[in-house]
Amino acid sequence: MFVDSHCHLAFPELRAKLPEIRAAMAEALVDRALCICTTLEEFDDVHSLATEFDNFWSSVGVHPDNEDVREPDVATLVALAARPRVVAIGETGLDYYRLNGRSVADMEWQRERFRVHIRASKETGLPLVIHTRSSSDDTVAVLKEEGGDAGVFHCFTESMAVARAALDLGFYISFSGILTFKNAADLREVAAYVPLDRCLIETDSPYLAPVPYRGKTNNPSYVPYVARQIAELKGVPVEAIAQATTENFERLFPVRQRV
Repeated sequence: MFVDSHCHLAFPELRAKLPEIRAAMAEALVDRALCICTTLEEFDDVHSLATEFDNFWSSVGVHPDNEDVREPDVATLVALAARPRVVAIGETGLDYYRLNGRSVADMEWQRERFRVHIRASKETGLPLVIHTRSSSDDTVAVLKEEGGDAGVFHCFTESMAVARAALDLGFYISFSGILTFKNAADLREVAAYVPLDRCLIETDSPYLAPVPYRGKTNNPSYVPYVARQIAELKGVPVEAIAQATTENFERLFPVRQRV
């Protein structure tokens, strides 16, 4: 019924509890999940989840905030993306939240890494999983420069203007448990605005557990709480959100082809 479009099940705190998590997913009617890669060093672990379980898929990419890791190139991303059950490039994007004394100009390495992912996306035909934090103007600008036009802005926390820009580029927008937080009124306005046929839901586990689990370790079985919040905002049954976001997931990610 529900699909978690972004989670990190290869992270140790979740991988160690995978049987419990899968049981909780089944009970919560969460029948599929996309396991997200954040470093090339991590890829084999992430990909193994997708090959071991027929309701998991994998991405390949290097998170913009990860330093001192193996740097991706287009050829490497394309080669890894050709493996079975890999359905996305990312997570990628820009993150200027922790500059650590550097200027935005000093972050050209992030922008170049982002360009590499966009080029790999275009070469493979796989959608991008976009992370943007304190960097939305540059994120949109690089996508326009490189011709990136397929994917999702994940764990969306940006303004209405950024949402419109993402939609204009052809991207989907994914909402996480942040949508349920008391201080997220502006984000709820964005979620009410985004057309249902362009919405996805996610947990970004192990982070950002929704109310009533805020502050605890998140996992994919909690994604229905995000769906319920969107249903309330749009005035529709939660089943309508489940159906639409599942159809959107299948439309964006080639899960039926990459088996």
